[in-house]
Amino acid sequence: MSQKGGKFTKEYEGKKTGRFTRNNEDRKNTRFTRSNEDRRSERFTKNNEDRKSERFTKNNEDRKSERFIKGHEGNEVNETRPVREDIVEGRNAVIETLKSDRTIEQIFVAKGNMEGSINKILGMAKDKGIVIKEVDRKKLDFLSETGAHQGVVAMITPFKYSSVEDILGLASEREEAPFIIILDELEDPHNLGSIIRTAELCGVHGVIIPKRRNVGVTSTVYKSSAGAVEHMKIAKVTNINIIIDKLKEQGVWVYGADIDGEEYCYNTNFGGPCALVIGSEGKGMSKLTKEKCDKLVKIPMVGKINSLNASVAGGIMMYEVLKSRIDKKMQ
Repeated sequence: MSQKGGKFTKEYEGKKTGRFTRNNEDRKNTRFTRSNEDRRSERFTKNNEDRKSERFTKNNEDRKSERFIKGHEGNEVNETRPVREDIVEGRNAVIETLKSDRTIEQIFVAKGNMEGSINKILGMAKDKGIVIKEVDRKKLDFLSETGAHQGVVAMITPFKYSSVEDILGLASEREEAPFIIILDELEDPHNLGSIIRTAELCGVHGVIIPKRRNVGVTSTVYKSSAGAVEHMKIAKVTNINIIIDKLKEQGVWVYGADIDGEEYCYNTNFGGPCALVIGSEGKGMSKLTKEKCDKLVKIPMVGKINSLNASVAGGIMMYEVLKSRIDKKMQ
């Protein structure tokens, strides 16, 4: 009985041990399999999520890029798109262009926007036989350089620049002493537009700008000038310092607007032939251009800020010239 019992016990324990071992191994295998599968699943999920995230990011960037190209991100577009000189936008600017001899290829008008000055534009365009197209505002937004097209954009031939001789010739035709503005590396189109607008009102015969490092006549300039661009001779030159020398040979006095000027603008007699040099927004006039000027003139300032916006400084100086000329006529 004891042998049987011993045998039974051994067999039983062996079976138990076998079951235990198998169960233990099964559990280990199961845990291993589960862990392995979990890790694989985790890697798969992570990779899948990474791919999804990558696709999402790429798609999102593509959509942003597409919106960027189409012009739905505002100022960023204006900074990256090539600056155009073949469009005019805004009601006053388009009206002044219609009054001029400039060739207008076609005019785009926002659908349903036929009130007020738009009617005037349509009438003038019809009289000149210019093609008019009604379009969605999105089209105008895309064409616009300023974002303030006021529901009308005109496609024009690129601006035709004049020569310095043309400017002097105009002064001669009017039997007036030449009055010229020279801009030294002015980069802001709004400032250029404002200066041209003031220049036209003050009787300036022409504006001279350098070909390099200076803004040209763009749609923003048209808009900022309220169309005065169409009534102003603008010359683009390779080197303004050479032009200054040539003007001086023609008897034109060259005055530079500078914070360190030797006399105040209101004490200066601008009654004769003169050219005003206005420097860039940040740097002012270059050293060589300053040296070329016959006289540096300053504007009185009493505040803590020691500089004026280029178009404001130019405006003050131009009105001092106009005042001197009116005083001379009255003498």
